[in-house]
Amino acid sequence: MIQNHQKKNVQISAVAGWVPDYVLTNEELSKMVDTSDEWITTRTGIKERRILKDPSKATSDMGSEALKLLLEKRNISADEIDLIICATVTPDMLFPSTACLIADKVGACNAFGFDLSAACSAFLFALDCGQKYIASGIYKKVVIIGADKMSSIVDYTDRQTCVIFGDGAGAVLLEPSEEEGIIDSILKIDGSGSQHLKMTAGGSLNPATLDTVKKGHHYISQDGKTVFKFAVTNMANVSEQIMKKNNLTGNDIDWLVPHQANLRIIEATAKRMNIGSEKVMINIGKYGNTTAATIPLCLSDWEDKLDKGNNIILAAFGGGFTWGAVYLKWAY
Repeated sequence: MIQNHQKKNVQISAVAGWVPDYVLTNEELSKMVDTSDEWITTRTGIKERRILKDPSKATSDMGSEALKLLLEKRNISADEIDLIICATVTPDMLFPSTACLIADKVGACNAFGFDLSAACSAFLFALDCGQKYIASGIYKKVVIIGADKMSSIVDYTDRQTCVIFGDGAGAVLLEPSEEEGIIDSILKIDGSGSQHLKMTAGGSLNPATLDTVKKGHHYISQDGKTVFKFAVTNMANVSEQIMKKNNLTGNDIDWLVPHQANLRIIEATAKRMNIGSEKVMINIGKYGNTTAATIPLCLSDWEDKLDKGNNIILAAFGGGFTWGAVYLKWAY
């Protein structure tokens, strides 16, 4: 029976990121599809992305590498973890969950875990979910992993999608604290957008057949213009909403950590929030869109520039449609 506990503050106490070694540049892509470095850079802001080339490796391998780095940084052992939530749309397989596989690979023998699917917003959804387990007093150490092997569902003959995505993983550790940490979140979904960004086959509606494979229905399908329009509007709206809800102005925000989907979407969000580019974490140029991994990878890349007490807004938009924002204070 779950006991009643006094609600606790929850902080991110450590962050780590991991990306594969192989770098897929715009120049190399231009030899695969009709595109160019100039075309990709001006439309997306992406110069290169990382690809997990080893066919025997999958999302759980990237997630477990990120988690190993996280444990090392925090100087704790895997058996201290209570819960692992893996945010992903590219699970190793439909079941068992990728969280199960990660727990096994790192030796998290006392953890329970599950996968959470919300496309590019999944890390925020998982963060919100995980912090509630600690806030309730049930658990003390919860790991949130955002990991995606997007190269496994990208059609490298489709210019619209193959230039955007890369592979990677990021992880954060959540722990209870006396001080404020994760303060607020606004999370949204709109299933009417499902036709504009999806993978048609592989689920119970269209199980895998020779025909679905031949038609390329196991790859990402995207109506780029519609997705861009929705993303710009909703990611900016939700970021503005969470600021107003918490009586914040652009001057109060130390960092915006946006999902790395497109440089123009990021710039539009920052403009709506009335914050300068110097306060925006951007690494889309070197990683592309790693889906659920973009936000923790940003936090990992910028960790040495973060100061205790920094006001941070995390914002994302993804297929579904899904979108949201989280407001937190940095813990260290």
